[in-house]
Amino acid sequence: MAELRIGTSGYDYPEWKGPFYPSDLDRADFLGFYSGRFSTVELNFSYYRMPTAAQLSGLLKRSGGGMDFSIKAHESLTHRVDPAAWRDAALEYARSLDPLVGAGRLTAVLFQFPFSFHYTPERRRYLDRLLAELHELPAVVEFRNTEWLNTRVFDALRKRGVGFCSVDAPQLKGLPASIDIVTSPLAYIRFHGRNEQNWWGSDAAARFDYLYTGEELRGWVGRIVSMLRSAQAIRIYFNNHPRGQAAANAVMLRELLGAEGLNPR
Repeated sequence: MAELRIGTSGYDYPEWKGPFYPSDLDRADFLGFYSGRFSTVELNFSYYRMPTAAQLSGLLKRSGGGMDFSIKAHESLTHRVDPAAWRDAALEYARSLDPLVGAGRLTAVLFQFPFSFHYTPERRRYLDRLLAELHELPAVVEFRNTEWLNTRVFDALRKRGVGFCSVDAPQLKGLPASIDIVTSPLAYIRFHGRNEQNWWGSDAAARFDYLYTGEELRGWVGRIVSMLRSAQAIRIYFNNHPRGQAAANAVMLRELLGAEGLNPR
């Protein structure tokens, strides 16, 4: 059975004091506390600002020795792509990950593309070149537009050993359906919540403000078991971060899978 780890997308949320972190815990100690309860984290600050090797070395030190990391690609590679500069940005980004790679604790680089990233020849070529440029990194791709969900794309990801990110998100027109596709040794799932009313709004916190019920998560148990049979490892991250809901749901899913005889970390 594949190695199964569950965590959250991000951990450095001051509003988690009370719901998850002790109210008197210093922010510098968040990651150490987190690593005592979860064995993996998806870093998302790296989307908003280019990470540095020094930053990631610091995270390694504060996390202890048992946790691994996934990390989101910088926006210059997915959302604000400059045709004349993206290769330089890719090189800078890859170099920043050296501490995680060297420590053997980088599980995946998540390339999350926006709804506006349509399935066109130009963008297919760009994605191919981007993945080729960063082929030494373990890559996972998340599409936010349903146009990319086709056999040609899945086969191309398999050929390149690139993971496909399965998502749980509102079932709105144009958004990808929630499907269980494994295209690499690593299976990858992100839970965004099912907040249909606020999904298209400009307030990101409202978009992800959602607490899954046990019944909703129980519907994923059989699907996760099936994905485990097709992969060597699986990482699951909850992105419904407002008010510590991601941490609560990560624990809930871990307990549900544990009740089925699995051993998620």
